[in-house]
Amino acid sequence: MKYSWRTILLITANVLPIASIQANGGSVPLKNSQVAQQPMLQVAQATQGDSYKWAIKPKEQAATQRDAQSTAQPAAAKADAPQKTTYFQRARSYATHPESDPPRYVRNMARTEHPEFKDLHWLDFGFDHRTRYELRDGDIRRNRLLVDNQFLLRTRAYVGIRHILDPFRMAIEFQDSRGYNSEFPRDNRDWNQYELIQTYGELYFKDALGTDDLGNNRPIRIRGGRMAWEAVDRRLLGNNQWRNTTNNFEGFRVTFGQEGNDWEFDAWGMQPVIREIDAFDGRNKSQWFYGAVGHWRKWSDIITLQPYFMGLKQDGRDGRQAERDIYSPAIRAYGVLPYTNIDFDLGAIYQFGSDNGLKKNAWAYLLEFGYSFKHAWKPRLSAFYGFVSGDRNPKDNVDNRFERFFGFSRPWSPDDYIVMENIKAPKIVFEFSPHRNVSIDGGYSWFWLASDTDRFNNFLNISTPNPFNRDKTGQSGDFIGQSINARVNYKLAPLVDTTIGYSHFINGEFTKNRQLAALGESRDSSNFFYVEVSIRAFK
Repeated sequence: MKYSWRTILLITANVLPIASIQANGGSVPLKNSQVAQQPMLQVAQATQGDSYKWAIKPKEQAATQRDAQSTAQPAAAKADAPQKTTYFQRARSYATHPESDPPRYVRNMARTEHPEFKDLHWLDFGFDHRTRYELRDGDIRRNRLLVDNQFLLRTRAYVGIRHILDPFRMAIEFQDSRGYNSEFPRDNRDWNQYELIQTYGELYFKDALGTDDLGNNRPIRIRGGRMAWEAVDRRLLGNNQWRNTTNNFEGFRVTFGQEGNDWEFDAWGMQPVIREIDAFDGRNKSQWFYGAVGHWRKWSDIITLQPYFMGLKQDGRDGRQAERDIYSPAIRAYGVLPYTNIDFDLGAIYQFGSDNGLKKNAWAYLLEFGYSFKHAWKPRLSAFYGFVSGDRNPKDNVDNRFERFFGFSRPWSPDDYIVMENIKAPKIVFEFSPHRNVSIDGGYSWFWLASDTDRFNNFLNISTPNPFNRDKTGQSGDFIGQSINARVNYKLAPLVDTTIGYSHFINGEFTKNRQLAALGESRDSSNFFYVEVSIRAFK
């Protein structure tokens, strides 16, 4: 794949003029196609509860839903009767909503506010830039306790072609990530310059599997190339919208059905892309990440079921690295209890196999219940508990440490301290929206090590790996700390979103004891404050 991006750019340069001629030559817009509207529906559904919450205007969303309904319902349906047009129900749980496909900053050019683009139904385009200022005081991830003032810059652009060359489709996404003014060395969490994070071709057969009971097409989608996407609740596979750089992969992905169907099946076989700070990224040839996710939405008014499986295989390179073969079956169920405003999101994951010569035996379970109040501000109060196993005994031949694969850590803690490994985490969260352009959320969290003899992954571990993040004797305790945090999202202008957030972390006994052991000093607490501004090209 080293030169594949150049090849795709050449293909694009030849395809765009042809596609433009065909579009101006009388191509018919797919106004009544559920498949044609699906990406817009996904964008609308993904915007709630994140920095891009208001990326789709209510009028546009209503128009999209009306178009979808006209296809899904018979012509003789009563005009005054509300009709169900999709089986998809969005989980209400906090910060678990996968990024849309295409990404939420992307727009179909025919649906923008610019009439000169009204015939470009075949073209998806997006451009956005995000600047975030971060103040971190006593960051426990670092091996020095100081005040760090950093500016993170991320610029993205996307071009996608669909419909006009069907069944062939393609997409290219560019990203440039940089960080300035930090007291610490550059790392690939913040730096990844001039990179193509997606360059794939796709074969899309919109009605290959017929239709469901609502009249929605069941397509088959086959993709090959470089891809970035999120699955299930993002805890094991996320592209890290919060982080300045993106998880991506090279390989193949096949999807049967679509989001609006009563069932959908998604499978992939990928090699992770290694993020380079100054050079062009390449895939990790010693590692394969594979999996499949099923979606059962037949009873989605009450419950959606997501059984899934993920696996990781890494060869030992003749003893130069750990040989790993990890299998992870799991299931997730979310929905709303009948005749109530109580929602739930439940998950259970088991892992087995081998890891660096040890038998793998790890597990996790996730529980969240929320209550939505009947009020104009749409307040929601929720309680979450997550347990993720750690290695119980460093001297036996069994590894109980949970493998988080390529998950998104921000649902665990807004300061990025906690990842899905060796953790017990109860949390209380509140959310409300006092104005259509404002949303507010916050919470209180407690964190313990699931095993006091295993490591605290992110602790003292950024820039320089440090063995002090683990006490194999267990004598440092198991209480990591507690956190109080709040965030305000405000739509400053039609194309500008702003976010202000703050987190105060109170260090527990384990954190303070290990800081003393490693640094000769400890802090009672740390602070994280940030201001983020995101600007995109189209409404």
